[in-house]
Amino acid sequence: MSGPYASPRSNASSPAVTLPALGKLRQAGQPIVCLTAYDASFAAILDEAGVDVVLVGDSLGMVVQGHASTIPVTVDHMVYHTTLVSRALRRAWLIADLPFLSYADPASALANAGRLLQEAGAKMVKLEGHAGQAAIVETLAANGIPVCAHLGLRPQSEYKIGGFRAAGRNPAEAEKMCEDARRLEEAGADLLLLECVPSRLAAEITKAAHVPVIGIGAGPGVDGQILVLYDILGLSRGVRPRFAQDFLTGGRSIAEAVAAFAEAVRNRTYPEPRHGFES
Repeated sequence: MSGPYASPRSNASSPAVTLPALGKLRQAGQPIVCLTAYDASFAAILDEAGVDVVLVGDSLGMVVQGHASTIPVTVDHMVYHTTLVSRALRRAWLIADLPFLSYADPASALANAGRLLQEAGAKMVKLEGHAGQAAIVETLAANGIPVCAHLGLRPQSEYKIGGFRAAGRNPAEAEKMCEDARRLEEAGADLLLLECVPSRLAAEITKAAHVPVIGIGAGPGVDGQILVLYDILGLSRGVRPRFAQDFLTGGRSIAEAVAAFAEAVRNRTYPEPRHGFES
């Protein structure tokens, strides 16, 4: 790719991203660039643009399947879409979501995570976590499965929490989230993802962590940023999240929009204060 929006790391033939490589980016203070993808064509564009981490999120239930939530997404859906994405990636680290009720206990978590790695080609699984799931994380880690623990707004719990809302905005919630992050990292989580968390709290959790912390609506004080691909392309239906930004503007191609997002994250021009939450 060439042109004004080309990524400084735009080369899919460069060495594949690994967990140690992500750790080195954190240590060097270099922001980690992450996006979602659900098929081979978009995945190839992300890989060529130098995106570090690609997530096959259960957000596909909303942006691909047309559901009102992520709840209907199944393990079979995740295996299918992760397989498509994995075929196109040469460099980026690939994470796949464990969908609703697929990790209710260590045994089911191990079986379903195993499918995502063995059948679909994922390198890591993500689960929406809290301290009570430490045993699940321990089981996955003990069997060589890298884990990303998702804290803050947890879309799979939307029926219980009453919809999508920022988390950690009062002292009790903030204290619990810090403890959850600590416990899950101790259990073996290799990455943390914070969604819709006040910027100050996200920075505090990142400072205390020993693993990379990725944010979505969590302010600039984390180690990396992730957005839903459809949000940066202005394709998502309904109300756009406050942390989203359309990069497909000014006559850019899709590839240029992805590269512009990557550049904005690495230059720390995204996110801006308006994209975050306060306590």
